[in-house]
Amino acid sequence: MDRTGGEVVSADSAALYAGIPVLTAAPDYPVRLVGVVPLEREVSVGEYAELAHEAIDEIAAAGGTPVVAGGTGLYLRAALAHLDLPPAPEPGARERWSRLYDELGGEGAHALLAERDAPAAARVHPNDRRRVVRALELAEAGASLAPAVDRLWGESFRRPTLLVGLDLDAAALDARIEERVRAMIAAGAVEEARAAWSRPLSATARKVLGLEELATLPLEEAAEAVAQATRRLARYQRKWLRRLPVVATLDAGRRPEELADEIVALAGARERVSDR
Repeated sequence: MDRTGGEVVSADSAALYAGIPVLTAAPDYPVRLVGVVPLEREVSVGEYAELAHEAIDEIAAAGGTPVVAGGTGLYLRAALAHLDLPPAPEPGARERWSRLYDELGGEGAHALLAERDAPAAARVHPNDRRRVVRALELAEAGASLAPAVDRLWGESFRRPTLLVGLDLDAAALDARIEERVRAMIAAGAVEEARAAWSRPLSATARKVLGLEELATLPLEEAAEAVAQATRRLARYQRKWLRRLPVVATLDAGRRPEELADEIVALAGARERVSDR
């Protein structure tokens, strides 16, 4: 950050929460939007987008370079672009559609969805209760789970942006995940998780990876469950990374200093091209 005059803005949905710095790998240097939300509060991507845009604009207005970093794909998109988010359900709508799904069964609810929104029905399996219910909610609100255009990623960024990805081969990535889980446990993740789990938690806080496992399972079982869930998340992250309009994908196995040098060089080259 010293070379760019920048500040980091987190795009990690778990890191928003206060009180679980070990679980969320909170950095030991200042980062915007880390540890700013109490565990009992729900957080939506729309709320995060407002916070991220405010932080990015504030850094830029002060002459700095906002550096958005994190592994939650939707949050990264929300920070960098304007999202056309689907409408929130009417009060009680989710419960009503959930009851109807249970009454009709998966096939019956899916058939109803096909009548109301055939493209959305084509995207979801009848047994996927959560998505069928959400698709019915959206159809009732005049929206769709299968919009004509991608509502999650606009045609352009909010600001001139250099998007760089970091990738690692699968074997090295798995080794790092195992090392990370062991380091977390050694740093007190179990005690942290149990303390958090004993408090009132929002639905979104309960989804923080590793929180429930480390709070409720025997240590070895919890460690394996967290490592397995992290591996699944990493595979998913690699998939969405390939779909993003990155300028370059760099090998994350290299030294951090080398990666920083290359990113700064890429940014400089982009600025020179833009100035022509």
